[in-house]
Amino acid sequence: MTLTADQQVGTATHCPYCALQCGMTVTGTTVAPREFPTNGGGLCQKGWTSGSLLTSPARLTTPLVRVDGELVPADWDDALDLIARRVTEIQARHGKDAAALFGGGGLTNEKSYLLGKFARVALGTSQVDYNGRFCMSSAAAAGNRAFGLDRGMPFPLTDLAEADAVLLVGSNPAETMPPFMQHLRRAKEVGGLVVADPRRTPTAEQGNLHLAPAPGTDLALALGILHAAVADGHVDRSYVDERTHGFDAVWRIAARWWPERVERVTGVSATDQRQVAERLAKARNAYILTARGTEQHASGSDTVSAWINLALALGLPGRRGSGYGCLTGQGNGQGGREHGQKADQLPGYRKIDDPAAREHVAGVWGIPAESLPGPGRSAYELLDALGTEGGPKALLVFGSNVVVSAPRSAHVADRLSSLDLLVVADLVLSETAALADVVLPVTQWAEESGTMTNLEGRVLLRRRALPPPAGVRTDLQVLQGLATRLGQPAERFPVDAETVFTELRAASKGGLADYSGITYDRLRAGEALYWPVPGEAHEGTPRVFLDRFAHPDGRARFVPVEHRGPAEPTDEEFPLQLTTGRVLQHYQSGAQTRLVAELNDVVPEAYVEVHPDTASRCGLGEGDWARLASRRGEMTARVRCVSSMRPDVVFLPFHFAGAQRANLLTNPALDPTSRMPEFKVCAVKLEVA
Repeated sequence: MTLTADQQVGTATHCPYCALQCGMTVTGTTVAPREFPTNGGGLCQKGWTSGSLLTSPARLTTPLVRVDGELVPADWDDALDLIARRVTEIQARHGKDAAALFGGGGLTNEKSYLLGKFARVALGTSQVDYNGRFCMSSAAAAGNRAFGLDRGMPFPLTDLAEADAVLLVGSNPAETMPPFMQHLRRAKEVGGLVVADPRRTPTAEQGNLHLAPAPGTDLALALGILHAAVADGHVDRSYVDERTHGFDAVWRIAARWWPERVERVTGVSATDQRQVAERLAKARNAYILTARGTEQHASGSDTVSAWINLALALGLPGRRGSGYGCLTGQGNGQGGREHGQKADQLPGYRKIDDPAAREHVAGVWGIPAESLPGPGRSAYELLDALGTEGGPKALLVFGSNVVVSAPRSAHVADRLSSLDLLVVADLVLSETAALADVVLPVTQWAEESGTMTNLEGRVLLRRRALPPPAGVRTDLQVLQGLATRLGQPAERFPVDAETVFTELRAASKGGLADYSGITYDRLRAGEALYWPVPGEAHEGTPRVFLDRFAHPDGRARFVPVEHRGPAEPTDEEFPLQLTTGRVLQHYQSGAQTRLVAELNDVVPEAYVEVHPDTASRCGLGEGDWARLASRRGEMTARVRCVSSMRPDVVFLPFHFAGAQRANLLTNPALDPTSRMPEFKVCAVKLEVA
């Protein structure tokens, strides 16, 4: 490869993986860390090896069309013509909602925005959602209920460096986002780092106190710690009176959950519950941070609300140096849910059933407000409806690998196979792309420009560092190519990212997530812009709740919630609880990291962590092949005996494909508010394979 002068100097950009969006420099296909607040000049193994993807032999460089059961190379025009013709025929027969879109939390803000616009304007369908529904939706629902606004971390990540106490719930950043751990150094040094996780993860190993609740009992644990806080006089009464509503209703529930009762339900000692309440209350600066472990449940929204209730009772949110936050996982998990690729939303974090929101966005798009469809199905419900009577008959997928990442994944694969048309835009032939009728090769992170919104709500410019391979197009070009074939004017679907962002700014203006004051020029100049930024003279909002919360009266809301436990209890046939998660070397469905030899050689296959006594009772030992089965399916994995595991719990990483998919087992029971599936606990049995 011949490098341009700019490429020889290197391009300052951001990592393609998690929501830390670590700063890095790309020179050719070589990456190096750079100083940035979230990573402090460090990178994890995934970041260091991300350049490998830029020259991977697995890259797709030409469209593929299925002919006689096989995917064969095709011309771009022929592929796009085919898609437009088939979609038009399907919608003519079955109605506009017969075509659906599925997006991803790793797409740039520009792609997320244009994808939602394409669905509602070019296709006229309500059937659009994205894989962020599997990641952040419960925390988003709880944040909106409590604060009137969902910004995962409503303060800069660097604020954590001054914390005396941090409670991490259901989070394993030592593996999922290692540079994050440097921000917890002070809390650990002063004895205030508490980790709540059923497993003794690498993060729990670094904590000063590890709470190991049974999977699905986090809500009870939060109630127990709140009870201890009240009983031991740790509630910040003046804060509760002046800045919140609804404490009495929450206390009426928590009063029944004294720590000794909670100990019987969760396995966490009453002494530890009281100790956590005291540590958080007595700390000068304290934070409660939640993540997927406590959110991916059929009661995930209520569970997050329980932790927010505890934070509010202690007077943490909206106080400089303290607070509640949610650790976003996917690279653009925050921005991806703000700009319209979610079934119930329009840009700016507006609700699609809000008449004023519809009028505003329709005005920006130049269409009648009444032409906009209403809310559609949530992610799993959308996948479950594919090919059914009244369900979508065509699906276009951008930036997601649902065959591996969706719960009850064998069923999801069956639903995909029942479609009249499946189109996948991806940079490699993922497990989902391999099932498609048409596969479109698209650019990856270093081959295009666009903005990302990291876990702090800071909007970043990810710069193009090198040109894409010949034959590859951007997602924006794909959307324009399809839109024009469906009768839309080309200028309604720009292909230049900055032009799209300018329109996004107008569409978001006045919304909760107001980006109207953010410009590419300000980002190029290095300004730290945290939304909302309601004007070009506005400096941004790094800490959103210091003066007031986003409810009309400025007060936060306590939300009364009851412990329900897992949707699927264990029984004689399925006596163990399965929980799932990530490992250091892999990311999400593994479609990218499994192609990086340095990562895949370390963890090339699925494994099941199990207590040695549990393994022995099942006739298994270290390194044996095990069969795990649930009510939905079965998979195989090698046994790893881990003495710190709870005897009633087994763990699987979810990055692997085929017969090693953890999500062959997981339960699609949905949270009634967020529509989040219960990934984090289901009943299984363990046997010799």
